[in-house]
Amino acid sequence: APRIIGVIVPDIVTHFFASILNGIENMAIANGYFVIITTSHESYEHEKRNIENLVNMRVEGIIACLSQETMDYSHFSALKDINMPLIMFDRVCLTDQFSSVIADGVQSAQMATQHLLDNGSKRVAFIGGANHLDIVKKRKHGYLEALRDNRIPIEKELVVCRKIDYEEGKIATETLLSLPQPPDAILAMNDTLAFAAMEVIKSHGLRIPDDVAIIGYTDEQHANYVEPKLSAVSHQTYKMGEAACRLLIEQIKGDKTVRQVMIPTHLQIRESSIKPSP
Repeated sequence: APRIIGVIVPDIVTHFFASILNGIENMAIANGYFVIITTSHESYEHEKRNIENLVNMRVEGIIACLSQETMDYSHFSALKDINMPLIMFDRVCLTDQFSSVIADGVQSAQMATQHLLDNGSKRVAFIGGANHLDIVKKRKHGYLEALRDNRIPIEKELVVCRKIDYEEGKIATETLLSLPQPPDAILAMNDTLAFAAMEVIKSHGLRIPDDVAIIGYTDEQHANYVEPKLSAVSHQTYKMGEAACRLLIEQIKGDKTVRQVMIPTHLQIRESSIKPSP
């Protein structure tokens, strides 16, 4: 019988997850494993069912990224009781019990915000997802740290955390642009939100970066497909997938150490973030 590992991703359409899956699968194949990919569709109920089904299929281990809805982690902690190896990636929980692979959320958001402030932006807003997600907390924390470092007062209305979703990103941007003192820059927490923000900024007849500068979180490819080209925090998604799979295989072989692997990101400067000199 084939040796099988199960993977749960929030969706398979975003390039971010597709690229991570690519890294997981290649590493798995190289080690004689077959991968079953399941999708939670950002739903807690789906995620619970995926875990149940994978356990019943007797996979040897599971790699998972939390859905946006998940706030109760008992279906994950239950895996401990049956000795099912579990590795979390990107959106993680129970990091004291399970190994995980994450990006440097705090540092990358701090770097991105600092870059905007160094390049002519004065009022930087932050668009995030639901506050209970650790990746939202970390990136928001990095953004706030940069404001503190620059002695810029924190204004609550410049931080809009709703949901990681295109329509929600548009609503968030509309909200920001309708403020009495709208922001002249936006840090968007992922590519879906960044592209939504760009659409709304343009629909208001505003120019990027002249009126509103923007930095997103995305991958190498998509940032180049938009106009202007998007400055972005770029994830090494393939590496994240490889690392998660490597950790899982070590656990299957009996290594019980709980590790948190941080994969560095880099700030890719393109056209959307540098304001023309006055």
